[in-house]
Amino acid sequence: MFPFSVYGSPFQLIAEAMNSHRLYIAAILLIPWFLVAQNNRNKTEESSLNGTSFFLADISFVNDAFFMGRNDSIAAPYILPSFGYYDKSGFFVDASLSYLVSSQENRVDLFLGSTGFLFSGDPLSGGISGTVYFFNEDSYNVKSMMVGDISGFLTYDFKIAEVSLLASTYFNDGSSADIFMGLMLDRMFYNRDKSIFIDPMITLYAGTQYFYQEYYRTSRLGNRKDQGQGTGDSNPVMQTNVNILEVSEFNILNIELSVPVYYSHKNFIFSFSPALALPQSSATLITEDAVIEEDLQSTFYFSIGISYFLRTKKNK
Repeated sequence: MFPFSVYGSPFQLIAEAMNSHRLYIAAILLIPWFLVAQNNRNKTEESSLNGTSFFLADISFVNDAFFMGRNDSIAAPYILPSFGYYDKSGFFVDASLSYLVSSQENRVDLFLGSTGFLFSGDPLSGGISGTVYFFNEDSYNVKSMMVGDISGFLTYDFKIAEVSLLASTYFNDGSSADIFMGLMLDRMFYNRDKSIFIDPMITLYAGTQYFYQEYYRTSRLGNRKDQGQGTGDSNPVMQTNVNILEVSEFNILNIELSVPVYYSHKNFIFSFSPALALPQSSATLITEDAVIEEDLQSTFYFSIGISYFLRTKKNK
C-alpha cells in the first residue's frame, strides 16, 4: 500500500516502496483513529526505506474519529493536514492537526507531533515512534485525555500475505497508561503499471481501557467539557463520576476490516479507504446511581485523501 521507488519514474518509485510498505503500521499505532485517513501518507513514507529522503504534505478527510473501535455519540469529522520529513536513514519527523468540521462546532481539535525510526528488510521490517498530543480543552474525541504514546511494530512478509505485530503504550492525563497490542494480516493487489493499489486487511486490537474511563469522565453521561456543545461555554461541569469495571483488564477491543484503495500519479497519491469497526468487550460502567452495560455497535467509516511528496536525496 505504499508507493514510490527510487529509480526512474514515479511508478517505479511506488513499486519499490510497495515491497516494504509497513510504515502504515506505525501510523496505526501513532494515531489509530486516523487509521484509514493516514494510509495515503504512509504509502509515501515507505520510500524512505528505499534509499531516498523526502518531504511529504498530506490532507485527508475522515467522517468520524475512532479509536480501538470506540467513538463518541456525536460524530467527529476531521480535516487532517500534515507535513513531515522522512530521511533515507529511516528517521522521520511529522506534525499534523485535526480540524473539526461538525455541524455544531468548527475548530482545531488537535495538534500532534511524532518522530521515530524505521527499518526495512526481506522478510522482516519494523520501527519505533513517539508522539505527543495537544487536544483542545473542549474536545469530545474518544482519545482526548491522551497526552502521548510510544509505539513499535514488526512485520514479516510471507509472500502470500504480510503479518504485522503492533505494540504501544498510551499515556493519559489523570490516569494510568494503557497498553495495546495488535495483529494485522494484509495482502496487496495492484494493476499492471502499479498505479492502482488495493490492500484488503484485517486487524485485531487488544488492550486496557484507562483512556476510555477518562473519556467517559469528561465527555459522556452528562460530563461534556463544553456543556453547551457550541455555545462557547468551555467551563468543565462534572456531573457523573464514572468507573469502568474492566479498566485494567487486557481484552480484545476491536476487529477492523478495511480495503484501502490508492491511485498514484507522478508525485501525488489519491486514496479512498472504507473500514468496518467491530468493537469487542463491552465496558461495564459504574456510576453513583447505576451499573450500565455498554451497547457497542459495529460501524462503517471512511476517509479520502491526497498526498504530495518531494524527494531531497537519491542513492548514488
